[in-house]
Amino acid sequence: MGKITRFEDIEVWQDARALAKVIYTMTETWKDFSLRDQMRRASISIMANIAEGYARGGNREFVQFMFISKASASELQSHLYLSSDLKYITEQDFTSIYEQLDKIQRKLSSFIKSLRNKRYNAITL
Repeated sequence: MGKITRFEDIEVWQDARALAKVIYTMTETWKDFSLRDQMRRASISIMANIAEGYARGGNREFVQFMFISKASASELQSHLYLSSDLKYITEQDFTSIYEQLDKIQRKLSSFIKSLRNKRYNAITL
């Protein structure tokens, strides 16, 4: 991983941002406002916690926020099951988004491992 000078440089944040756009677009016409809003909040939480963790400046807090991001990704995966069960999304959309979330979680896990192995500030990754 190259030097990170701002949270926008973090690849997994970029992936989470793209996914949030997909979720917003997909749920745009849903009448089930509760599920729609929960899914949107979870997608936003993934990227927002990466940004907030970065801003904290230290690896320990950054790791904590990466775990929160991972938890939000799992929450969104769970919401996808209900969306599929209720026929709000196609099987193809379910699979595509679920796989994107799985990829994001794997990247977050790698990032956490990297942060835990560093003895200096997260900004110098």
